[in-house]
Amino acid sequence: MNFILDVKNLEKRFELTSGFLNSLTFKNGKLTKEKKAVHAVNGVSFAIKKGEVFSLVGESGCGKSTTARTVIKLYEPNNGEIFFEGNDITNISRKEMLKYRSKIQMIFQDPYASLNPRQKVIDIIMEPILFHKLANSKQEAEQKAFAVLEKVGIRPEQAYRFPHQFSGGQRQRIGIARALALEPELIVADEPVSALDVSIQAQILNLMMDLKEELNLSYLFIAHDLSVIKHISDRIGVMYLGKIVETGTTEEIFSNPKHPYTKALLEALPKINGKNMVDFKGLKGEVQSPINLPKGCYFCDRCNESLDICHHTIPVEQEITKDHYVSCHLYKGKDNE
Repeated sequence: MNFILDVKNLEKRFELTSGFLNSLTFKNGKLTKEKKAVHAVNGVSFAIKKGEVFSLVGESGCGKSTTARTVIKLYEPNNGEIFFEGNDITNISRKEMLKYRSKIQMIFQDPYASLNPRQKVIDIIMEPILFHKLANSKQEAEQKAFAVLEKVGIRPEQAYRFPHQFSGGQRQRIGIARALALEPELIVADEPVSALDVSIQAQILNLMMDLKEELNLSYLFIAHDLSVIKHISDRIGVMYLGKIVETGTTEEIFSNPKHPYTKALLEALPKINGKNMVDFKGLKGEVQSPINLPKGCYFCDRCNESLDICHHTIPVEQEITKDHYVSCHLYKGKDNE
C-alpha cells in the first residue's frame, strides 16, 4: 500500500536528570538511586496514506504531541522506525533530514508563539523559501509568499504587518501559509484550532480541508476535541498513556467503538435528550504515572470492564473488523474467532 508515513513501534522517553528524590527507590529493602524516565510514547504504530487525514485523539498528556514531534524528528526517538515515502528517516542526521524538511511541515497549537514577533509576515513566509532554495531570487520568493498568503485569505497589504497586529485566527492562517510555502506533502497539525474561538475553528478547519483537496495534502492531525476530529478525519487513532488503544475509520470509531476508553471519550460528548443533557458518569481514578507504567493494560485501573488478565498482561493489537484494530483483552481478533 502507498503510505506517505509509516511509523512502527515508536518510543520516546525523557530522562529525569534533576531532583535527587525523584531518582530514589526501594530495592531489596534498601534505598538506592536509579535513573528514571517519563515514558511519553510507548510502542506507537500507525500509517498514513497519501491524501489521507489521520488523527490522534486522547486526553491531555497522553503523548499525542510528543508522537507528532518525534515523527518529524524534533525529538529523537528512543526506539522504533519512521518511514517517509518508503525512506527510513529514524536515525538520519540533522543534515540528512534537511532534504525532508520541505516535504514535512508542522502547524503549531499557539500561532502567536510560533511566529517571530520581530519579523513582518512577508519575511516570515519568505525565510523558509530562501533557506530551502525554492526561489532563484528574493523577488521570486516574495511573489511565492504573496501567492501562498492569498491562498489562506491574507491580503497583500497585510503582508507588511507584524504578527501582533493580527487576530488569533489570522495568525493561524499565517502559520498555515508558512507551512504551505515549502509545498509540503505531509502536514503535522498539532491542535491547530484549540486556541481559537469556536466560530474561527470552523473557518480554519474548512480552510485546511479545502487546501487538502486542492494540493493533495496528507495530514497527521492532533486534537482532543472529538467534534473537530469527526469533521476532518478519514481515520482515527485513540491514545492513552503513550499507546494507541484503538484505530479505525472515523465512521467505525464513532458508530462502533470497541475499547472502553474510546467509549468513555464518546460518552463524554454533550448530547441532547429532549430538553435535558445526558449525564456522564465519568472515569474512575486518575491517569497512571508515565514514570512508573503499569505491568498490564495501562487503562485497567480505570476500566469498568477489566478482567484479571488485564492487571498483568499487556493486550496485543487485534483486527476486530476490516481496518478496525483494538488493543483489549475483551475481544478476540478475526483470526481467533
